[in-house]
Amino acid sequence: MVEAQREPTPPLERMMFFSDAVFAIAITLLVIEIEVPQLPHGASNSEHLAALANLTPHFIGYVISFAVIGVFWTGHHRAFSLALHFAPGLYLPNLALLGAIAFMPFSTAYLSENYSERVPHIVYNGMLLLTALLNVRVVRKVTGRPYVDENASAKSVAVVRAWSWGLAGGAVLAFAVSFIAPQWSHAALIMVPMCMVLAIGWAKRRVAVA
Repeated sequence: MVEAQREPTPPLERMMFFSDAVFAIAITLLVIEIEVPQLPHGASNSEHLAALANLTPHFIGYVISFAVIGVFWTGHHRAFSLALHFAPGLYLPNLALLGAIAFMPFSTAYLSENYSERVPHIVYNGMLLLTALLNVRVVRKVTGRPYVDENASAKSVAVVRAWSWGLAGGAVLAFAVSFIAPQWSHAALIMVPMCMVLAIGWAKRRVAVA
C-alpha cells in the first residue's frame, strides 16, 4: 500500500510519457534529415564511397546531437523520477524545453549543410544553450516543492540539479567558441561531461558539509 502511494500522479505520468515521446521523435528525426546519396545504377565503389564521404558532416552532426539529446533525456528522466506530485505550473516550462528539443533536428541539419560557417555554429550552439537553460529551469522546478517526493534525499536532488548546471556550463563554452573558432565548437562539447562531473562533485561535497 505504501508503494502504491509513492507512484506519480496520473497527470505527472502523462507528462512524462509525452516528454519521452518528444525526445524519441527528435532523435529519430536526426537520421531522417540525412539524405541518402542518389547515384546512377552501376556506380563504382569509389563513387559510393565518395558520396558517403560527402555526408561526413551530417554523420558527425547526427552522432553529436544524438548524444546531446540523450544527455538531456537522461537528466529529464532522473529529475522526474524524484517527483511525486503534479501542479499546473509545470506545463509551460516543460513544453518550452520540449519545443527546444524538437528544434534540434533543424539546427543539426542547418549546421551539417554549412559546417565551416560561423552563423550555423552560432545557431546550433545558441539553441543548445537555450535548451540547457530551459532544462535547468525544469529540473529545479520538478525537484522542488510541491512536485518533489518528500522522501527524496537531498543528495539525489543536488546531483540531478548539478547535472543540469554542468550541461549548461558546457553549452556556454561551446557557444563562446562558436564566435571565435566555429570549426572547433563541436570539439568544445567534449567539455560537457567534464563540466557535469565537476558540478556533481561540488554538489556532493556541499551536501556532505551541510
